[in-house]
Amino acid sequence: MTFDHNPRILFLYGSLRDRSYSRLLAEEAARIIAAFGAEVRFFDPHELPIYGSVPDTHPKVQELRELSIWSEGQVWSSPELHGQISAVMKNQIDWIPLSLGAVRPTQGRTLAVMQVSGGSQSFNAVNTLRILGRWMRMFTIPNQSSVAKAYEQFHDDGTMKDSSYHDRVIDVMEELYKFTILLRGQADELCDRYSERKQKGVQESMSDIGRMVNNVNLSQM
Repeated sequence: MTFDHNPRILFLYGSLRDRSYSRLLAEEAARIIAAFGAEVRFFDPHELPIYGSVPDTHPKVQELRELSIWSEGQVWSSPELHGQISAVMKNQIDWIPLSLGAVRPTQGRTLAVMQVSGGSQSFNAVNTLRILGRWMRMFTIPNQSSVAKAYEQFHDDGTMKDSSYHDRVIDVMEELYKFTILLRGQADELCDRYSERKQKGVQESMSDIGRMVNNVNLSQM
């Protein structure tokens, strides 16, 4: 398939530690999807204020929102803390609004979710990220990555060791790349909603939909 630019993928990670395993997982995934042909960018959550504590004009808030608008797909990588995503991860998502005037920074974009755990494998964080992705009107791909005992899965240089976990990360990035390509140019049509057309005063809404409903004969089904 030909296109005028490579798929644009934004990576968010959920830890500020020097050796952040959610960041290392995101970096490994970024190397993989870049090899498929994507253009990747990262948002560094350091110095992003707590949601609501500063005006939206704060430079880090503007940087995050501009990156989200730039992206066609996103990858969210969070540690699991107390059975949930980290505050660092949630804070980033909270700063991205559903709409900025006529612009929707997340709607119609693809999303892959990943998590790292300090103990046995869990899916609490990725399940929560899926809920958030749906709320942000994103197309969350079916596959996902959950890396157990993450401290055992990375080399000293930060690259990921060969394992079934690494294979899954490749699967997830390949799937995200494909979904991003397939949905390119289709998001506006797929996200078009009757309720929003009605709210905007589109005249076809009630009459056309009403006729369609009235013409349905349930007894023939």
